[in-house]
Amino acid sequence: MYFRNDIRNIAIIAHVDHGKTTLVDAMLKQSHVFRDNQMVQERVMDSGDLERERGITILAKNTAITYRGVKINIIDTPGHADFGGEVERVLNMADGVLLLVDAVDGPMPQTRFVLRKALELGHKAIAVINKVDRPNARLNHVANATFDLFVDLGATDAQAEFPIVYTDALTGRATLDPHLAQHAFKDKQGNVVPSDLQPLFDTILEYIPAPNIAPDEPLQMLVTSLAYDDYKGRIAIGRVFAGQIRKAQEVMRIDVHGVMEKNKIAELFVHQGLERIPADQAAAGEIVAITGIPEVYIGETIADALTPKALPPIRVEAPTVRMTFGVNTSPFGGREGQFSTSRKLRERLFKELEHNVSLTVDETDSADTFIVSGRGELHLAILIETMRREGYEFQVAKPEVIFHAGTRGEKLEPYEDVFIEVAQDSTGAVVEMLGMRRGQMTEMQHSDDGSAHLRYRVPTRGLLGFRSKFLTATRGTGIMHALFAGYFPMAGEIATRSHGSLVAHEGGVATTFGLSNAEGRGILFIAPGAEVYMGMVVGENPREEDVVVNVAKKKHLTNMRSSNADVAVQLTPPQVMSLDDCIEYISEDELLEVTPLNLRIRKKILNNEERGKLKKSAEKAREAEKVMA
Repeated sequence: MYFRNDIRNIAIIAHVDHGKTTLVDAMLKQSHVFRDNQMVQERVMDSGDLERERGITILAKNTAITYRGVKINIIDTPGHADFGGEVERVLNMADGVLLLVDAVDGPMPQTRFVLRKALELGHKAIAVINKVDRPNARLNHVANATFDLFVDLGATDAQAEFPIVYTDALTGRATLDPHLAQHAFKDKQGNVVPSDLQPLFDTILEYIPAPNIAPDEPLQMLVTSLAYDDYKGRIAIGRVFAGQIRKAQEVMRIDVHGVMEKNKIAELFVHQGLERIPADQAAAGEIVAITGIPEVYIGETIADALTPKALPPIRVEAPTVRMTFGVNTSPFGGREGQFSTSRKLRERLFKELEHNVSLTVDETDSADTFIVSGRGELHLAILIETMRREGYEFQVAKPEVIFHAGTRGEKLEPYEDVFIEVAQDSTGAVVEMLGMRRGQMTEMQHSDDGSAHLRYRVPTRGLLGFRSKFLTATRGTGIMHALFAGYFPMAGEIATRSHGSLVAHEGGVATTFGLSNAEGRGILFIAPGAEVYMGMVVGENPREEDVVVNVAKKKHLTNMRSSNADVAVQLTPPQVMSLDDCIEYISEDELLEVTPLNLRIRKKILNNEERGKLKKSAEKAREAEKVMA
């Protein structure tokens, strides 16, 4: 085994809004990846529209810079636990990590998940304390909290002896001197000390180990992500662990079950900056992209054709939440989407499995319905929003958790460790809400700034639909993060919904007159002029029962009334529901109709009379069961 000193492979770990993408921007600029006159947008690593809108990293991406003759491959990692499949894949390519933390907030809960995975793989870490220019920066406190996090996650002695680099990513400055960082890069005389990111680059070269390679062994490359090009076809991206890989080389593709298939590499690329550069060959330790293997999948090994040896496949934790996806069966079905058939829906869902390794899709007895399982509500919501923007039209049911059977046959359900930061005057409301959802408090701390930090263990069932209520109770100031804790015994019944729905009585166009009558029953979701159909949910009833309202009702005209009389009616603006809001809102007897233009909540049974009869028969059956008991 040899160490390849001309390469470093690092992954960046950071919480949302701690400056990870800004730091990568600065590293790219200072390594002269861009021309001096080149127009470069901010947050170049946030490639998708959804990533820019939500301010989160969803798909891991690679870039590379060269410093003092050493190539530094930088791997961007998602910070949210729902995208853990991405994290587990990309950490296999890295030899070390940069842990980026805010100089005020310190290490946050979402950082724990990725860091724990990195430490389990034996990676060393460099702590980067960013935003040191903030007026209330707490460098000593954050450094101590970071060390405590390493100890809490079971870091070895070598891993716990990590260096600390203080940075201001926005201006591209770094220092190893905490005194200089505390005073915003000013010396004792108040003069600004010229600085760049050189201390960070030097620390990476010194502390992050070079790739441990076997150059004389047969080729072994682990495929960790996929891309697609209209001309080149499927592109497999991964790290070469042994041997050499060459353009036009004959190789053996080994799938996760050990089945082998001979192929030939068409093109070979390495990363430089934000681009893929064609190459004739690459040695072990390098991260490469190859084309010419049409059936390659994530987790497979590209090996030498004569002496094929498989690498250990990527292990990904099982999904915990599932949703039912189906063809849109509403009266408006097929009107707004480009792809609305079951064949197109099936093709798209199974295509997602090629790169979304923590997702599973199961077919049902109905050809129009599929069960999609993922790591959390956000994981599935991103898929729904992506498909919607691609022109797909479909309907989804309420998320539900996936249960497991224990060793003794008992029923187990997933639990989450929930980290909450709220103002102290909102603590009582949050404690009451989580108590009703079977949450158990494990820690409570009060800060000098008037905030309270709570840690709970809550069944995943209890968190479905909780976020919007939490934000309402804390007046939008509360911060909540959840991490999967494991499977534990069932917690009993949980009442997660305390409201009902306002349901349209008949189809038509919503009128001001009809909406003004319905407004007294609750909060409306639609405005005058919106098309509705029988069974469509048009608002929220603060009480638990559903109420049927006629929002398409028109005022009868007489010689004493004119059609212009509605102009004087003042309606409260409707509540605009985002996709996340809709997913949290729907109940077991409702569906969410998703189209490129609209999101509509509807009842599974659209006919109001049929739904009422079914409800009465269910109530009679429950009463009969009580009598028998």
